Amino acid sequence: MEVPEESSAGTTDIIIVGAGVAGAGLAYSLGKDGRRVRVIERDLNAPDRIAGECLMPGGYLKLIELGLKDCVDGIDAQPAFGLVVHKDGKDATLSFPLEKFESHVAAKCFRNGRFVRKLREKAASLHNVSLEQGTVTSLLEENGTVKGVHYKDTSGRVQTAYAPLTVADDGCFSNLRRSLCNPKHRNSLLGRYT
Repeated sequence: MEVPEESSAGTTDIIIVGAGVAGAGLAYSLGKDGRRVRVIERDLNAPDRIAGECLMPGGYLKLIELGLKDCVDGIDAQPAFGLVVHKDGKDATLSFPLEKFESHVAAKCFRNGRFVRKLREKAASLHNVSLEQGTVTSLLEENGTVKGVHYKDTSGRVQTAYAPLTVADDGCFSNLRRSLCNPKHRNSLLGRYT
């Protein structure tokens, strides 16, 4: 069994496991608020997915509010002003109610990986936010309270990181989900319980 290397306790306020849309956005928001944030992400390369992303107008307004509006700049984001529903050979157009907003407010459609890359760059631009690549293997618990995480760094060494708050945002294939909740539904696509 490998013995984890200790990382300095007291230098991090919050550990975030996962640097996707929510994790990177949260890291930036907490870092901007003065918190010392450590983000541990399995793979810091831009996600390469076939599917795109569509950020609804309310989500775009929230990006503006959080100071993340520039994360949709330079990624070929396309504005969308509504949806078309196709059924039984008929179409129904549904426009977003945008009349009360400025002209730049609309849904934004883009490749997920480009958006995530920009969010990560924005979070890492803060001096008190660190992003590192590693695979979190377990939570570090004492008397039923989470005190941090164990993870493998890029060289395969087992590390330990401590913080008063740990946020698990490691996605749908989470290593931590089973230890955090009791799965109650069966995922029929994967043929297993999640």
